Amino acid sequence: MNSKVRHSFKFLSSGNIAFILVVCASYASATTALIYSRRSLPFWEIVALVSVAAGYLAVGTYGFAVFRRSESLLWRLAYFLLQLLLAGTLILLRGSAGELSLILLPLAGQSALLLSTQLMIPICALIYLTLVMPLLLRSRWIDAIAIAIVYGVGIVFVVVFTRVAASEREARTELATANQQLRDHAAQVEELATTKERNRLAREIHDSLGHYLTVVNVQIGAAQAILEQDRSRALDHLEKAQTLTQEGLAEIRRSVATLRSSPTESRPLPEALARLIEQWNSAGMQATLTILGAVHPLTPQAELTLYRAAQEALTNVGKHAETSHVDLTLDYETAGPIRLKVQDDGVGSADSQGGFGLLGVRERVQLLGGEVFVRTEAGKGFTLEVELRG
Repeated sequence: MNSKVRHSFKFLSSGNIAFILVVCASYASATTALIYSRRSLPFWEIVALVSVAAGYLAVGTYGFAVFRRSESLLWRLAYFLLQLLLAGTLILLRGSAGELSLILLPLAGQSALLLSTQLMIPICALIYLTLVMPLLLRSRWIDAIAIAIVYGVGIVFVVVFTRVAASEREARTELATANQQLRDHAAQVEELATTKERNRLAREIHDSLGHYLTVVNVQIGAAQAILEQDRSRALDHLEKAQTLTQEGLAEIRRSVATLRSSPTESRPLPEALARLIEQWNSAGMQATLTILGAVHPLTPQAELTLYRAAQEALTNVGKHAETSHVDLTLDYETAGPIRLKVQDDGVGSADSQGGFGLLGVRERVQLLGGEVFVRTEAGKGFTLEVELRG
């Protein structure tokens, strides 16, 4: 669609069409009345009436669009004063408002759109006076008062109707904007939820897969070390590695299937940790589990978070600590947070931040409002502590 066509559609807006129709209807009524009165007008008066009416139409359509875009209050007031001057000229040429009174009603509606209430009232008063003054000067008082009341009611109706329509349109616009913002927000929430779930899935896969692969690697290494001296024990290690591989595959399938089950879903946390310890001990590690205080149930999220933290700590011991001894302590004694402590006597590290696994532990714990403490130094082992409210 070219610019000329777009401009035509913009010009033929509902407001302009209504303005043109009202003015044309007013002129048609005045022309009909003139014909029935059999009064002949001088040529100059006809030209003047048509010219002023054309100017009134042009200013009321094109001019209104220009003045409406202007932020200057003086320009807007100038528009109404110019239209009042043109309308007053028409009324003077006709001798009274009569059938031409309709042409000023759209002007009252436009004042309700463009001006504040404080400025709209005096403009509407001027419109009213423009309509009424010829009546007061040329008609009987009783007739003038009756018609003046009708004019006043008409102006008030137009102003109120215009304000209500404008408020309704503004409300629809605000509602459409709010709906769009709501859709945008919903899309952002969906994207955030997807990212959050993706990160959770990454943590689950890393924790479970890393754990199983590390234990399997330890079992295979143990089998290789004693293969020549004790073939039966080596085969036993390989069988355990195979079993762990199958368990790992099952764990990965559960993780990919939106992680519907977890190691702590069907058993209490101490029992799940004890089974985890057994897996590592069967691989040749010396891991111990100590439970302090009376065991009480935690939320599923808290139990899974503590389990994954212990799993990650044991995996790191198997990969980096160069030791076979690690102690796990699950402390239920304090009335506040539950504490999990995993400590080894390995080589330690100068970096306490860790890799992706520890980052995943921190993210899990922070999501539940807990804290993670890591203490390590080169040659002094590694300690991971998790405090979590159940």
